[in-house]
Amino acid sequence: MAYTNEQLRSAPLFAELPDETLERIKEAVAEFDVAEGAVLVQPGAEGSGLYIVCDGTVAVDTRGAGTIELGPGECIGELSLLTPATRSARVWAKTPVHGLAVSRPDFTEMLKREPQIAISLLGVLARRLIDTSAR
Repeated sequence: MAYTNEQLRSAPLFAELPDETLERIKEAVAEFDVAEGAVLVQPGAEGSGLYIVCDGTVAVDTRGAGTIELGPGECIGELSLLTPATRSARVWAKTPVHGLAVSRPDFTEMLKREPQIAISLLGVLARRLIDTSAR
């Protein structure tokens, strides 16, 4: 595993977790790399998990709020961790992107072992709702 606890902590979802918890989370996280222009998420596709941007920038083409750019430490797909609802935005790599991914089934297992992650997720979802509503 080439990623570090600090990379995980760059995401608000994992920012407050102790090292021993992050070590267990690493078992469920997969690294990925995509080229500039690659599409990570298509609207209408079933959500299957969360992406964390470690390096690079993604563009999120939303319905009604225009295009939002997200960079290192930002999460994409938080809601898909809780429900298989379809994705509502198109997300593509504005630059080459290195990131981490967590599937919904793996996240569910993590929550069983590390319930404090649920508290972090609530904060992330609340901030995303506030940011989206402000646009």
